[in-house]
This record gives sequence, C-alpha cells and structure tokens, in this order.
Amino acid sequence: MQDYGIVLIFLLGGAATAIGALFVNWLVRPKRPAVGDKLEAYECGLPTEGPTWVQFKVSYFLYALVFLLFDVEAIFLFPWAVRFQALGLFAFVEMIIFIVILVIGLWYAWKEGALKWL
Repeated sequence: MQDYGIVLIFLLGGAATAIGALFVNWLVRPKRPAVGDKLEAYECGLPTEGPTWVQFKVSYFLYALVFLLFDVEAIFLFPWAVRFQALGLFAFVEMIIFIVILVIGLWYAWKEGALKWL
C-alpha cells in the first residue's frame, strides 16, 4: 500500500501543478479581448493574397514517414552489431528475418511509388 501512496503523491502533485499553472495564467492574462494589432497576420507580417487553403502533395509526407520508419528501425541494427559475437545463431536468424521484413517493406513502398519525390 505504501507504493501506491507514492503514486498518489505524484498524481496530486501533477494535478496541483496543472491547476496552479492555469490559475497563474488566469491572473496574468489580459482582461480585455484582443483588438487592433492582435488580429493582424503574424507569420510574415503581410496579409494573405488569394486563397489561403493550399493543397500539399501527400507523397512528401509519405516520403518523410518512410524515411522515419526505416531510420528508427535501423537503430535496432546497431546494438545487434555490437553484440553480434555473443548473441549466437538464434539472434542472427532473428535479425535476418527482421532485415527481410524491412526489405519487403522497402520493396512495397517502392512499388507503390511512395519514394518518388516529384
């Protein structure tokens, strides 16, 4: 039961911190609504011209997602390579299966055109 007491203390502390931050924000915020310059464009300082809804190519996001996926999965290769001698044949077979799954995923992404930039 004492272990749960520590968890309860952390929960109460986190809740008190969140409520305290909201209260301080309520104290220091401006009391009147935003007027004038507060409603102007903020990114470049210039009002937008033309339609502001621009469609982006989804393939750019897919390209980044595939890169991130293979980059993160490549991280699993480094500890295996460091401990390769000590792990034995079973770990070698598992890593071969892992690499085969990665190659199949890369082949599928290539086949579907997710790696075409333009």
